[in-house]
Amino acid sequence: MNWNKSLVLAASLFAASLQVVQAQDNLINALKTNQNDNSKAGFNFTEIINLKNTSIKNQGSSGTCWSYSGNSFLESEMIRMGKEPVEISQIFSARNTYLGKAKNYVRLHGGLSLGEGGQFHDVLNAFRHYGALPQTEYTGLHYGSDKNNFGEMTNMLDAMLATFVKSKTLTPNWEKAYTAAMDSYLGEVPKNFQYKGKSYTPRTFADQVIGINPDEYVGIASVTDQPYYNKFVLLIPDNWSFDNFYNVQINDLTDIIDNALNNGYTVAWATDVSEKSFSWKNGVAYVPAKPFEQMTPQEQQEMFVGPKPEAKITAEQRQTAFDNYQTTDDHGMHIVGLAKDQTGKEYYIVKNSWGVTNDYKGYLYVTKEFVRYKTTSLLVHKDGIQKGLKSKMKI
Repeated sequence: MNWNKSLVLAASLFAASLQVVQAQDNLINALKTNQNDNSKAGFNFTEIINLKNTSIKNQGSSGTCWSYSGNSFLESEMIRMGKEPVEISQIFSARNTYLGKAKNYVRLHGGLSLGEGGQFHDVLNAFRHYGALPQTEYTGLHYGSDKNNFGEMTNMLDAMLATFVKSKTLTPNWEKAYTAAMDSYLGEVPKNFQYKGKSYTPRTFADQVIGINPDEYVGIASVTDQPYYNKFVLLIPDNWSFDNFYNVQINDLTDIIDNALNNGYTVAWATDVSEKSFSWKNGVAYVPAKPFEQMTPQEQQEMFVGPKPEAKITAEQRQTAFDNYQTTDDHGMHIVGLAKDQTGKEYYIVKNSWGVTNDYKGYLYVTKEFVRYKTTSLLVHKDGIQKGLKSKMKI
């Protein structure tokens, strides 16, 4: 191997990765400033359903929303099953996912999207293959920070992988080197640990304390170019493992969520949050009847001051937005309830992982129309799906 060339390649890829991470941070910062100062006073929300969930977390500067929301979903599943919930290590799930992604990247000679993103099934797959840890045993904060900051680590890991696949002969040591780099940033994984006076491994902790069965959960998506109620591979960059989803019609998305909530099941929700009608600060997301570009300056300023009329989205509009990149797989969150505003319009109560700095202390109110329009995928327990749909999907 020509190490001079490899170092130059690694440096260039490091810089490119840094630009991607900076773009992600810019998106989050933009969302946090999309707001109105008196929004909350314009809404009067009444809870219809509010299922139990664990405390709000903060993913920090890391693209691990899918792991935070996916594990929050599992924690609520523990509550539903009558178990005492435990905060599951989100970074342990992410670490194992990054290793799996690295293996696929190498096998595909670099023909795979990298980065920090993932899907909810990655949490289940990591649970299935590696077990789980309590967050107290594996925080990932191994370098002096009190919050995640993955920029440097991600740049390092991506550059390493690019260098590996450019070599003429791949040595068996690449995985050890990659794992050692993760260890240096996130800490080594404990083989055994104590929890409430009992000794566990990650495997026994997952099986005996958390006790969920990954095979009981179903991924849902909605596209018009695949047969309905059959499985298909959702072609988005973060579906690096090429897992299958069940394809449903646009209105089935909210029907499934409603049925799940009414029967005590929360739902993990992946969506596009780049819309101007999504405000993290104000904790509201909807589909305006008038496009933002056609609004007057005053209408734009008052977008989040009280309930507003909404557009009705068709399956064709949803698919067009997905195909032309207007809908992107930006973020994962956790739907835990249902509420209505003073006009009677219903909103899902959504738990986020950006801390408690918004108007609703880490939660959002999202209209059903926004969910129908901007959902990229759902994860739900199979028994949270209505019998008619389960029959169509042959579950």
